[in-house]
Amino acid sequence: MLDAKLITKSHPEHRTLVGLSDPIVIGGQDIVVIGGPCTVESLEQMEQVARSLSTASIHALRGGVYKPRTSPYSFQGLGLNGLRILASVRQQYGMPVITEVMAIAQIESICAYADMLQIGSRNMQNFDLLKAVGQAGKPVLLKRGLAATIEEFVMAAEYILAHGNPNVVLCERGIRSFDHYTRNVLDLGAVVALKQLTHLPVIVDPSHAAGKRELVPGLAKARSRPEPMV
Repeated sequence: MLDAKLITKSHPEHRTLVGLSDPIVIGGQDIVVIGGPCTVESLEQMEQVARSLSTASIHALRGGVYKPRTSPYSFQGLGLNGLRILASVRQQYGMPVITEVMAIAQIESICAYADMLQIGSRNMQNFDLLKAVGQAGKPVLLKRGLAATIEEFVMAAEYILAHGNPNVVLCERGIRSFDHYTRNVLDLGAVVALKQLTHLPVIVDPSHAAGKRELVPGLAKARSRPEPMV
């Protein structure tokens, strides 16, 4: 894979474990489930979500406060107020929180409130941002670009590791295709390949891939054996 020196698996048992919070670790034998809304809209909304998830074996809470939108007129997120909401529900329910960073200028404030930085699909090859989160000192959830090859995905992660951050989790979230029945195509072949090529944890986002809630449970179970993942 080009010159992927840091991400490449050196032997079959080479595996990196990424600590999200005590005692939650991604990449081990335990299944880690992350849930939450696409966008943080209000404190009341997030309290209701966190209250429900905390009783449903969900380990971490995600919610977007800076949102990349196709239309410039769509809701762009609550920004700093959204981060404060996430921090409030994290303290109240004891759940680590994950949120997306879209720009270098957002990293410092997100690190102050969140437990993990998410690099979304649209920013997977924003190389300056990858370098910056490599120096941020927080675990990173890196989502595959909507049309990215496996090699491009691997090299995006290599950027983060090369700039000092070994705590990267790869996320397959579906790639764009010609079929509109599902939002994207969940590339489970890529999941298997990534586990063979790299030592980093690999998780799956079936909801963004499918775009239909009735398809999510089946997709989530599709690769539950022999190695569990989200």
